[in-house]
Amino acid sequence: MNLHQFRFVLEAVRRNLNLTEAAKALHTSQPGVSKAILELEDELGIDIFARHGKRIKRLTEPGQLVVRSIEIILREVANLKRIGEQYAAQDSGTLSIATTHTQARYVLPAPVARLRQLYPKVNISLHQGAPDQVARWVLDDVADLGIATEALTHYPDLVTLPCYEWQHALVLPSAHPLLELERITLDDLAAHPLITYHPTFTGRTRIDQAFAQRGLTPQIVLEAIDSDVIKTYVKLGLGVGIVAEMAVAGDERPPELAVRPAGHLFGTNVARVAFKRGVYLRHFVLRFAELLSERLSRDLIYKALEGHDDDDRL
Repeated sequence: MNLHQFRFVLEAVRRNLNLTEAAKALHTSQPGVSKAILELEDELGIDIFARHGKRIKRLTEPGQLVVRSIEIILREVANLKRIGEQYAAQDSGTLSIATTHTQARYVLPAPVARLRQLYPKVNISLHQGAPDQVARWVLDDVADLGIATEALTHYPDLVTLPCYEWQHALVLPSAHPLLELERITLDDLAAHPLITYHPTFTGRTRIDQAFAQRGLTPQIVLEAIDSDVIKTYVKLGLGVGIVAEMAVAGDERPPELAVRPAGHLFGTNVARVAFKRGVYLRHFVLRFAELLSERLSRDLIYKALEGHDDDDRL
């Protein structure tokens, strides 16, 4: 048995048992993939896949156990490569970060700049997408770590740790009638058109839950994945914006718009950092995590990766 056979089996599973797609992903031929899998099955003395004719239909029960072992083996092979890279060139390489648009735009610039100062030979690769994409990129070894508010805790093969807390804020045109109120309520907001995030982004779940608990149906007239897009449409008078507070903090506060805190309406959100369970992390990956939040430390990350309970204390 060899690593090529293991990769062929795992890619076949990832591609929903489509050997043609698996072969394309691995830059080889479909007959070669099929032959390698059959040879591995002969060597193990079991069927990894159940077949109908020449087409594979599903994983067998022993095949499921084989796939789990292959995942562990290939993960450790990747760890060996990382260890070699780490000690051959400890201060160089590429830090690959998977995150959402809001994190990339408003949270990451400072720690990324600081890491570049500490490790000038380290390049940064940012992958921006939905929280579920962030999780998948980490699981598929596209990224060293992921940062998001939603979805990351839904994946058992990810180790997630709380990074920082944040709340939503309201963005309104400077002459909007809601600004005359001393304290804006959910009932007040429900009477106006709203502009906020797509349901899978940036704490949107808490927004929906808050209105639902009050028995209200908000008039959401536009959804976006980017805070700057939301602010742009608020400027045009399409509605009241609900954005992450970091999108309107300091220099990000639009001078022609008014901002009101909305933590009392939608509660507190927790952004989390995620690592693939069991993976070996290079020194600069750990250092970047520490730069993200003073709550994160190498010891805490090591303990979580070794199987201790994820620390949810903030």
